[in-house]
Amino acid sequence: MYAIVEMAGQQFKVAKDQKVYVHRLQEDEGKKVTFDKVLLLEDGGNVTIGAPVIEGAAVEAKVVKHLKGDKVIVFKKKRRKGYQKKNGHRQYLTEIVVEGIVAKGAKIAAPAKAKAEAKPAAEPKAEKKAEAPKKEAQKATEDLSSKTVAELKEMAKAKEITGYSSMKKAELIEALSK
Repeated sequence: MYAIVEMAGQQFKVAKDQKVYVHRLQEDEGKKVTFDKVLLLEDGGNVTIGAPVIEGAAVEAKVVKHLKGDKVIVFKKKRRKGYQKKNGHRQYLTEIVVEGIVAKGAKIAAPAKAKAEAKPAAEPKAEKKAEAPKKEAQKATEDLSSKTVAELKEMAKAKEITGYSSMKKAELIEALSK
């Protein structure tokens, strides 16, 4: 059984009891971490692909230690110009050990659930009111965008908009829709 998981902004193919070096995590050494962004899961020949993630799947891991990676040297040079620049860095990493892969029934972070439940209960009326004017405004702009520049200039002249002769099509549509 293996999974492709997004951890600390990168994607890794992980299996049980595997050591993985990821970008530095905020958790302390010895703590358990759960990654719920599982993109692909393979279990005995059955491959499940998420769109974009698999709901209910998670990878449980334990933080072993924090460390620095090998030194990376960056050397820049422009020949015959006397320009040389040597620079380098060591990446901060976290070593984790994958303890298990949960295919179904993983708990999603509580703050995300609380936010998701709070929004539908509080704002259904506001959404309905906001949708109606947008549709009307879209219809008006669609009608104007199908017209030629000459027709738009005539409409601007009829509405007594100043400076319409030097306006482009997008500016004319914006001026007429106000």
